[in-house]
Amino acid sequence: MNDFFSRIYFDNTVRALCVSFGIIFFILLLNRIISKYFAGLIFSLVKRIWKKVDKRSFLDLLIHPLGVFVAVSVSMIALHRLKFPGIWNIEIYRYTVKDVFDTVGTTVLIISFIWLLLRMIDFIATILEAKADIREDLSDHQLIVFFKDFFKVLLGIAGLLMILHFAFNLDVGNLLTGLSIVGAAIALSLRESLENLIASFVIFFDKPFTVGDAVKVQNIAGSVERIGLRSTRIRTEQKTYVTVPNKQMVDSILDNLSLRTQHKGELRLEIDLNTSSKKIQELIKGIKAILDRKEIENSSVLMNAIAGNAFLVNGDYFTAHLTDSEFNSIKEGVNLSVLQLMETMEVRIAGANKEIRIIGQEKLE
Repeated sequence: MNDFFSRIYFDNTVRALCVSFGIIFFILLLNRIISKYFAGLIFSLVKRIWKKVDKRSFLDLLIHPLGVFVAVSVSMIALHRLKFPGIWNIEIYRYTVKDVFDTVGTTVLIISFIWLLLRMIDFIATILEAKADIREDLSDHQLIVFFKDFFKVLLGIAGLLMILHFAFNLDVGNLLTGLSIVGAAIALSLRESLENLIASFVIFFDKPFTVGDAVKVQNIAGSVERIGLRSTRIRTEQKTYVTVPNKQMVDSILDNLSLRTQHKGELRLEIDLNTSSKKIQELIKGIKAILDRKEIENSSVLMNAIAGNAFLVNGDYFTAHLTDSEFNSIKEGVNLSVLQLMETMEVRIAGANKEIRIIGQEKLE
């Protein structure tokens, strides 16, 4: 029996082949159980930091990538115990088959590890979003989404550099030095994209607006639905979906309508010149009475000017911060009440009635 296990096949003993492939078979057979066990250990560490953590959602996110990482890493360790068969080690374009296997294995190992870290970022973001739901400030949500995407990009770049260094044996330091010149040229060509990226940081830290705010910028008015690394998405009043570069959101004059403390309504009346001063006084008094209602916090009505074609009566009133539909309802009520008052008082708008008189007419022959 010992003679059988001592036999050499593919430059390795039968014993070494059985041990290595037995380990691989064992890890593949019990992969889910082992990955679930390790995920439970990681969960116990996470539980110490965040008390209220859903274990089921945590395991669902981590078990699959953790299982792949464990299977790949254990398989590589098991195969590393074996000698690569010399008959297979053929050179292809200056690289041997063994080099190709090593490169592929290392690449798969790094990708599975980065995948595991990306799932961890998703889970941490989920926990932070659950905590942010308790608070009314929507800026926490946009910060979570922003930094989740940002760290994922950084992790992807780090993974690519690890593959180049460990799998392809490239000197990353020299590579970065060489790429710095190319990067400078790319930065110049992508200047606008970089400006939008920097503007996104300004938005997140200065917070001129947050997701859900009603804003107006460059004749575009609507509700902010998403703030990304490059642009901001706005749902307009016409229900269209507009993408505005972040640089324009920062550099342009932006009106955050959600932060206004009051809604302003205006009355601009041009009264006919034949109206007596007594009627105008009564009209102003009547308009003040109309504006004296609980929805209106303060108001002012005055005869603003005497123009060549009309008496100008202006009224301004302010309500608390309401929805557009609520304010429009109040505004409609005020306008109709003022119109009814003018009809009752027989006060006419300037230019409402015009007479055309023909002073002279040549006789037609």
